[in-house]
Amino acid sequence: MLEAGDDAPTVSAENQDGETLEPDFATPTVLYFYPRDDTPGCTVEAKGFDAELGAYDDAGVDVYGVSTDDADSHRDFCEKYGLGFDLLADPDGEIADAFDVDTSGGAAERVTFVLADGEVQAAYSGVSPDGHAEAVLADIRDAGLLEA
Repeated sequence: MLEAGDDAPTVSAENQDGETLEPDFATPTVLYFYPRDDTPGCTVEAKGFDAELGAYDDAGVDVYGVSTDDADSHRDFCEKYGLGFDLLADPDGEIADAFDVDTSGGAAERVTFVLADGEVQAAYSGVSPDGHAEAVLADIRDAGLLEA
């Protein structure tokens, strides 16, 4: 798993709408990996980020979720819960590999990265889904990575 101070890799992937995105890690970004769409823990985590999305937006921080599910699965997950941020499809584990996230069990390990200025600012492993979005935002504020 990449650690604070490591260069952020350049990645691109299809989102839930079938659009190919290449997140800009020069600006503050949260990239969180989760195992599967529409499972209990992953739903709690996604809904947590969605609930805090206004605060992330106000702070100039982009949020992306990544799993090994495909774009169709992501679309269904976003529609079911009204998620307002992009989920990146990583069925071949290429983004996970770029961030050195374990997928040996067939799904991505639950980890989160805070990226800015082209590098990893913080990395979280052993993430508990409940309250994680709020904790990461507080850490970003404490680290002074915000535009506003």
